[in-house]
Formats: sequence, C-alpha cells, structure tokens
Amino acid sequence: MRQASSDSVLAEPRPGDDPLELADRIAPEIEDAAADIESRRELTPAVFELLLGAGFYRLLIPRSLPGFELLPSRYVRVIERIARADASTAWCLGQCGGCSMTAAYLAPDVARKIFGPRRAVLAWGAGPKGKALPVPGGFEVTGTWMFASGGRQANWLGAHVPLCDAQGAPRKGATGKPLVRTVVFPAQEAKVTDVWHVMGLKGTGSDNYSVERLFVPAEHTFDLDGAPDPSQTGALYRFPIRLLYAAGFSSVALGIAHAMLDSFVDLAKAKVPHQQTDKLRDSAVVQSLTAQAEAKLRSARAYLLRTLEEIEAAVEAGKQHSLTLEQRMQIRLASTFCLHQGKEVADSVYHAAGSGAIMESGVFERRFRDIHAVTQQLQGRYAHYETVGQFLLGLGPDPDNI
Repeated sequence: MRQASSDSVLAEPRPGDDPLELADRIAPEIEDAAADIESRRELTPAVFELLLGAGFYRLLIPRSLPGFELLPSRYVRVIERIARADASTAWCLGQCGGCSMTAAYLAPDVARKIFGPRRAVLAWGAGPKGKALPVPGGFEVTGTWMFASGGRQANWLGAHVPLCDAQGAPRKGATGKPLVRTVVFPAQEAKVTDVWHVMGLKGTGSDNYSVERLFVPAEHTFDLDGAPDPSQTGALYRFPIRLLYAAGFSSVALGIAHAMLDSFVDLAKAKVPHQQTDKLRDSAVVQSLTAQAEAKLRSARAYLLRTLEEIEAAVEAGKQHSLTLEQRMQIRLASTFCLHQGKEVADSVYHAAGSGAIMESGVFERRFRDIHAVTQQLQGRYAHYETVGQFLLGLGPDPDNI
C-alpha cells in the first residue's frame, strides 16, 4: 500500500498494483475491526485510512485523475472480497464507488478539483427530493436526502434534485417526466442528521442530510442519465452508474454469504449437536445443504461475472457509446439473482448452525442481519424480476426501473 501525508497529494495507483491482491492483504484487519465498526456505526479511522492507502475510493475513477478505472467484472471482485471481511465496509465502498463515477461526467478541470486529492470521497443518498432553482451561474438547491452510506467519511456530498423554473414549478422533459439534475457540493455545506439506528449494515453511517438555498455552480452538476464527458472514452464509462450499484451491492451479498458458508463448514467439522453423538458434518442433511449452498454461490457468482465480462468485451469491440437495453437488462437480472441467491444461502446456513448462531459473540449473527439489510435496499427489490420479465416478453418496461 502507498502512503501520503497530505490531502493535496494524489493517491496515484501504480502500474503493478492489483486491487484484488490489496483487498486480500487488508481484509484481515478489516475483519478484526468489524465489531468496532458496528458499535461506532461508521468506519473506524484506521479502516478508512486502510481503504485510502489501497486506493479503494478510486476504483472507478478515471486513470487520468488518477484512478484504477476498473472494469465492472474486476470491481465487483474487490467489493466481494471486502464484504467477506465486513459488509458495512464493502457497502460504503460500493456506494462511494458508484458516486465516484461522477468524475467521468464532469469537465476534466472540475473532476480534478473534486477527485484529485488523495482523501477525495463523494457520497450521496436517495432522491430525488427538494428542488433546484435556476440562478445566474448555476442553481439554488434546497432539499433533504437519506441513506448517505459512507457520508461520514466524505468531503463531498451529492444529491439528485428536480429542476424547477424561476417560479418554482417543476420542469418536465419531452416524455412528461420531471427533469432531475445531480449536484455535487462540499460536505460541510450540508446539515447532517444522525438517524442511522438500524438492524443491519450498522457501520455504514447512512445518515440524512439537507441543504437550504445552497448555490451550486452549473459545472458541479450533470445529468445522471446523460453521456459522460467526451474526454472519457474508456469502456467503464459506457456502463450506467445505477448498474454499477446493482452489480456492486449484489457482490456484497455474495461476500457475506461466502463468509457465512465458510464459517458454517468450520463449525460443522467441530460441533456435536446437543443430545447427539456425531458431529454436525456427519448429517446427510448438512452434507446436502453444504453442497447446494456451494453450488448456488458459485453459479450466481459465475453468472454475474460472465455477464459483465461478455458485455465489457462487446462494448470494447463495438465501440458502443452506451449499453443497449438488452445489455442493461442482462446486468439487472444477473445482479438481482446474485443478491437473492446470497440471501438464500445465508438463511440456510444460519438455520443449520443452530442456537449458537444467535449469539452476538459469534460469526453468524451480525452477517445474518447485514444480508437482510442488503436485500431491503432498492437493488434487492423483487420488482426487478418483473421489469426484466416485461422486457423478455416484449412488453417494453419503464427504463426508469432498470
């Protein structure tokens, strides 16, 4: 890992750096800190510094800034590895990673100002809420947003804000839908409200935040559904930000489930259940469950990676400016399936582990809560299956649901 002594120093990835090897190296320290992360309800300073030192907030940032500019199939492997150590840490990386794709949508000089410093971290929450009024040079923004995962470490915040005319009436596009602008502003400009008292993913610090009549320069805004800056020609930036969230968060579920299955295998080799004489692993039910769980995780992971890799190859070969609707549907389906397969495996091994799994001092209880928090988020909605099904049946799904 690299060290830097100042916020103004660029955390420049070196040619020989392999983010997955870095993830393997720092994962044990993150796992050791997991209980502390949960009790603090945010990443510990030590873990945050580990992530900065590894360049993990720069996984999806253009090489020119500099960043790793990882293609999605490599990016999700890193997220999955960190999730095996701690889900909250991986979730923060997944959230802030998606936000950092902003660097490709801003003018190069603005992107460098925001994302050039070593400690640059951007977070944002759910929206749109609030409004953006046009004023000379930009917009006057007012609103409140929620679920800003990783926001307690961020020095920039963003928001998706409906555009209004000078009289405050919502502006609508050609299709009749409200126009929304994504805005980016210094974190200290927002009022943060600590509301993150939850059952799982406690360490993400996903607070609410609000601004009142905040001026945001026009160059600090962009259309989330628009095209990246012409200077960003890499294949990564043909992928919509929303689908990077989908793939990344499904990998969090995979990582949690893998960790739980590994722990269950260790338990089954040693545990003799109450009022029995044989070890847990000697049960035919447990043997079958373990094999099926392994198959589910391996197949879901392979499905997601193969989908991403095939689309990456097609984008690079065809020089596409954006993904086709079919490609977007493929990622949505693979991500949704992967996420819920992870939950199914987690549920089965948690139950098979017996009464000891409920203990806070054990290895199952926190991860069980975490994966059930993952599935409650937007990317875990079963409605995504409906959207893809509509597409497969030729019914023309709403693009906003992809």
